[in-house]
Amino acid sequence: MTKITYTEKKDTRSGFGAGLAELGRTNPNVVALCADLVGSLKMQEFIKENPERFFQIGIAEANMMGIAAGLTIGGKIPFSGTFANFSTGRVYDQIRQSIAYSEKNVKICASHAGLTLGEDGATHQILEDIGMMKMLPNMVVINPCDYNQTKAATIAIADYHGPVYLRFGRPSVPIFTPADQKFEIGKAIKLIEGTDVTIFATGHLVWEAIEAEAVLAEQGISVEVINIHTIKPLDTEAILASVAKTGCVVTAEEHQMNGGLGDSVAQTLALNHPAPLEMVAVNDSFGESGKPAELMTKYGIDAANIVKAAQRAIARK
Repeated sequence: MTKITYTEKKDTRSGFGAGLAELGRTNPNVVALCADLVGSLKMQEFIKENPERFFQIGIAEANMMGIAAGLTIGGKIPFSGTFANFSTGRVYDQIRQSIAYSEKNVKICASHAGLTLGEDGATHQILEDIGMMKMLPNMVVINPCDYNQTKAATIAIADYHGPVYLRFGRPSVPIFTPADQKFEIGKAIKLIEGTDVTIFATGHLVWEAIEAEAVLAEQGISVEVINIHTIKPLDTEAILASVAKTGCVVTAEEHQMNGGLGDSVAQTLALNHPAPLEMVAVNDSFGESGKPAELMTKYGIDAANIVKAAQRAIARK
């Protein structure tokens, strides 16, 4: 495959804002709710074009989830927006009881996830949200990698009937996926073909995996890089096909090691095709205030750590 490059960087939350604005123009049933973070969620364009379809709930996230659940009864497709920490940890009971249990058609849209929230510190840098949400029956969990994929995912989930957790972030990251892509829920994307080790990456760490592949290629190591944008439902077919070829695996995610993508892949391998697995994730720790890149290095989730994990996985074959 050709080398993957990019020409610009942009935050994934802006991809959500662009996707929501597009839905506002094409799907009259889409409505939006926000918990006093319109600017942070990039919802201004949707609000400007559809003021009657926007509900500012204020700093009352539990109420927002209840209202969103109620709106689905009238046929609306609510997109709720706030920080990932407040979209999950603060309102888990409401999501479980009012949305997941009855399969309400609510789209829980969560920005500022993970360590790359940066200077806001540990209280805002939720690293447990994927685990919390994937454990809920009926919940789809999506974690796109760049601006274009986040926009495409936002548009796609409006056509899926049922609860969805859509996770994205604050920092500007490379845009390397096609602008005209069609997002398929639960369908992994092979970015680079390889034979020695597979890297399954999600969210912001997909680009880190691409950078790691370039370093490993210089060492003569052939790396397969697969973008797991949907954590649930997991594309087990793609995972098993790749590991059957490479024989060892690295998972990479901006999340706790417990409960994230690595756990899901490990379960798949244990049940179907045991193989050496190394996980690149935050190891049972809260974050702290700091610059995103520095935090990723300190907590072991940057490209350099993916390279080391790949070397360890290969050595265990």
